[in-house]
Parts: sequence; C-alpha cells; structure tokens
Amino acid sequence: MTFTHPSLARLSERQAIDYGEKTAVTFAGIDYSYVQMHERTLTRAADLHSRGIRRGDRVAYLGPNHPALIEVLLACLRLGAIFIPLNWRLAPAELDFQLSNAEVSLLIVAPEHSETAAGLSVDVAQDTVNWDQAPTSATVPAVPAAEVSGDEPAFLLFTSGTTGRPKGAVLTHANLLWNSFNLLLNSDLTADDVTLVTAPLFHVIGLNQQVMTSYLRGGRMLIESKWNVDRAFDAIEHEGLTWMAGVTTMFADMLQSPRWETADLSSLRFINSGGAPIPVSLIQAYQAKDIMFCQGYGLTETSPGCTFLPAAFALDKAGSAGRAVPFTEVEVRDASGNACSAGVNGEIVARGPNVTGGYWNNQAATDAAFSPGGWFHTGDIGYLDEDGFLFIVDRLKDMFISGGENVYPAEVESNLFDHPSVAEAAVVAAADDRWGEVGHAFIVVSAESQAKQPSASELREFLLARLAKYKVPKYFDFVDSLPRTGSGKVHKVSLRATGGLGAHATTSLSDPSTANSAPAPKDNA
Repeated sequence: MTFTHPSLARLSERQAIDYGEKTAVTFAGIDYSYVQMHERTLTRAADLHSRGIRRGDRVAYLGPNHPALIEVLLACLRLGAIFIPLNWRLAPAELDFQLSNAEVSLLIVAPEHSETAAGLSVDVAQDTVNWDQAPTSATVPAVPAAEVSGDEPAFLLFTSGTTGRPKGAVLTHANLLWNSFNLLLNSDLTADDVTLVTAPLFHVIGLNQQVMTSYLRGGRMLIESKWNVDRAFDAIEHEGLTWMAGVTTMFADMLQSPRWETADLSSLRFINSGGAPIPVSLIQAYQAKDIMFCQGYGLTETSPGCTFLPAAFALDKAGSAGRAVPFTEVEVRDASGNACSAGVNGEIVARGPNVTGGYWNNQAATDAAFSPGGWFHTGDIGYLDEDGFLFIVDRLKDMFISGGENVYPAEVESNLFDHPSVAEAAVVAAADDRWGEVGHAFIVVSAESQAKQPSASELREFLLARLAKYKVPKYFDFVDSLPRTGSGKVHKVSLRATGGLGAHATTSLSDPSTANSAPAPKDNA
C-alpha cells in the first residue's frame, strides 16, 4: 500500500471530537464552538453537494472576513472541492477573469458585495451567504468526508502577474499542513492561544497563517471584518488576545494610538509580521512591552512561510527576514543557477512540501517558475549572511507592496494606456509613511490632448472604475518624455532616483477631493 500525505477532509470532524465545546471562532460577540462549526460545516457541505459540487470542483467566495467564509472553506475541504477566496477589493472585470480561468462552479456572495457580483460578466452560478447566528438545529445532515489525497488541490489563490494577468497558485492539502507545521514549530502556539484575524482572508497571512494554523492547533479566533486599531486594543484588554499577525501598517497604527501608553497589553505574547520591511524602532517599541515581534518572508506560492525571524534575533539581525523554516529549503542563486556566497545578491529560490506545484491552467507560468530539483523562483533579490539569515534587497520585477497588497505596475500602466489622452505611462513605487509604498505614475500626454491635459483626479477616477483602490497611484507626474535605456525600455531606475520631476508639478491624491502639490518621493524600491 502506497502512503500519501493526509488530507484535511476530516478537519472539522476531528477538531469537534478533540475540542468539543471549546470556542473555535468569535464574531460580533458570539462564540462558536468546534462542535457548532462542524455542524455548520456538515450543513453547508450538504447544501453544496445538492448543488452538484463534487471532488475537484471550484467554489469561490466573495465577501469580507466572517465565520461563513470559514464554514464554506471547511465544507469544501470535506467534499474535496477547491476553495477560492476572492479579493473583494477588485473590480468586476478583474474578478471575471479569475472566475473564468478557474472555471468556477459556484460563487458564494456576501450581501455586502452583491453589487459587485451583479456587475460580473462571466456566467457563473451564484448563491448568497445566509448566516444564522443562532445555534444549529439538532438535525445535522450526514455528509461523509471525501477520500482525498493530501496531494490534491485544496485552495486556489490568485496572485497578480507582471503582465497584468493573475495566476492561480494551487495549494494542496499537504501544502497547507506543512505550512502550519512550520509555523507551529517556530512560534510555539498552543490550544490556549487567541488570535485576532483582521488580515483579509483572501490572503495567505490571514487564511493560512492564522485561520488554518489556529484551527489545526485547537485555538480560538477573533474574526473582524476589517482592521480597526481600537478594536484591536479592546481584544487585547478584554478577550485575552495572545497572538496577532498582519502587515507593518497595523502595528504602526497601534504604536501611534493614544491608547498605546496606558493599555494593558500583558496578554499579548507575540506578533507575526510580513509583507513589508519592519522599522527597527517599531520592533524595539513592542519588545519594550515584552511582546515578541517575529518577522517572516514568503509568498502565496509558498503557502506562505519561507523564512522566519524569531524575536531573539529581531534586533541583532535587524532588517533580516530570518532563516529558512524547519521543512523548507531556501537558497540564493546567481543568473547561472549557482548558489551565491554569503553576502552576495541573487534570486531567492525555495523548495519544500509547502511550495505550490504550479499555477492553475497556466503551464507556461509553471514551467517558468521552477528549475530542476523542484526549486521555485520567487522573483525577489536578496542575500544570505554568514549565519544563514536572509536579507531582501530588491525585486527582479517591478512589483511593490502597498499596505500588504501586491501592486504590479504593468497592470496599472496597461489600464492607463486605455485612457484616450495618455500616450505613455510608467509606474514605480514611492515611499509612504503609512502604507510602506504607494504608486507614482509618470504620464506623457498624447499630442491631441496637449491643449486640454487630463487632470490627476480624472485619471484616478478612470482607474478606480477598472482597478482596486490600492492599485491606483497616489502620485501623478505629467512629463514631456520618459527616460529610456539603449534598448528602448523605460528606465525606471532613473524615475525612482530623480523623483520624476518633469514639465508639470507632481500631484498628490491622498484625498480624492483635492489635488495638492507634493514633493518628489524618496526611492523605496
């Protein structure tokens, strides 16, 4: 008999047996036990089955953080279906591609996003979330768990590509398990830990690092639909919060809050942060209150953990993303595929049981992402020091991170080109105190539009109709021409270095109702 990786098909059932009436999820002041979540999972699984959902079918979810999302997730695992949490910040046209590419059988929509769902062009069956806060009925349908191998897909998470077309990273049951194992070994989580889940659950930080790991460990999750600094303080002081995970912006918000100095933070054991560089001063502020500040590095394709920096090294290795997690290998390689010496920059590559096997319906992208031996090429540039700690230096591609969200300039530029007054466009990252990085667009107006140049506000509104808000540049510069390399490509290094000061003033659009002059941003890419 050949052994395969175990699957998560019986996850809700197993946890109900082991943890019973212990609280699994708290939402809007109501506790849901592991038994109740399993009963809800069985009810949802029966409903999905009645709609024709079977092993391998794709079920998408469009909605904010909510216990219903976890219920649908667990039901999909039980049926062997593939769960796809959609980014509700995207425009309908962006969602159309993802739904079509994944050949989604059923889209489940939260009431808050019914308008977005109504604007979809793709023909897909839809169902509206119906969440009853009352306990489940005594009659629970018997839905057997599917016989699923751990090597079969569990999640399909879309990550934007530099060409503007998103790629669906396929994460198997085994990928999810091994990612949680890595985190559990690094973080010493217990069933007594309470985690605040505010990171959007269409991202791996909230979905995999928190929800999946907490559920596997038998912990308690406090689910919030969005980040709110005061609710975070309330959770620490009144709910016994022990663990948080998210992006730098969240923890900077807490530090800047007037509640920081007087709040009782004694229950908070540690926090995990990733998605952007962490200022040393921020780490020191948390450690001064005996809170372990742990950093990490990873991608959607690695489920996401690749490296982890424990609190013990947070200051001695300031700026590092840590060392490889227990069951994952990380190397830095040169252009020829050879391992770089300590301190030498190269591309970061990784392999391990948490790494995706490829992209959905995109063999070309899969082939391009892997080299012999199963090494996944991250597209990020970094180096390993003599102790094996990874430092992120730059990105092979132009992608930047704004408030924890990946932004791909090629996608933004493509949409700018569709504006009739835009002849050329280039987008680079600009430093931002709150979001880490924001977009800075450089526009060459077409000859026909020189007499009546479009305003920055007009371009912003044009993009908002096509793209998620976080992708729309904060700064717009109108220039006579774009700097180019000898081969004719836009020389973005020059734009970053000079701030792109062109023929017209840089316009800040931090407030959509105003357009104020702003200084050239510092290079942060």
